[in-house]
Amino acid sequence: MPPFAELHHVCIVVADIDRAVAFYDSVGIGPWHDYPPLDQYTDLDVPDRQGFLGLSYKYAGVGSMQLQLVQPGEAESPQKHFLQTKGEGVFHLGFAVADVADGEAEGARLGLPVLMRGRRPDGSGFTYFDTAPQAGVILEVRSTAPASA
Repeated sequence: MPPFAELHHVCIVVADIDRAVAFYDSVGIGPWHDYPPLDQYTDLDVPDRQGFLGLSYKYAGVGSMQLQLVQPGEAESPQKHFLQTKGEGVFHLGFAVADVADGEAEGARLGLPVLMRGRRPDGSGFTYFDTAPQAGVILEVRSTAPASA
């Protein structure tokens, strides 16, 4: 399956995640959940590790996909740069893949440069491709950690 066949989520950068959640709740989007701790990604290739770990994420199911909100922390990150230069808005589109390493390899085969990536010890994780100049938005492939038995 091509890496961009199954849209999993839309991620929006916000300045105040609690304000954004309150708004979305007021229009019937929710309930909202905290994203699992980002330190679960033990293999990281990101511009600034502290910037990545300082991100705050929340998500809600909307139909068959998720809406994600991300609030950057104090340290530098692509999300913080986006907020400072463009304001709040859609940062990336996340696509589900069975195997994130295969999804990343397929993206590379398509000529897409990697912006950042992270893997959990089980091999699941994410890869962001630097597609904003061509697509107007960053494309991400991601796989979920297997459910515990």
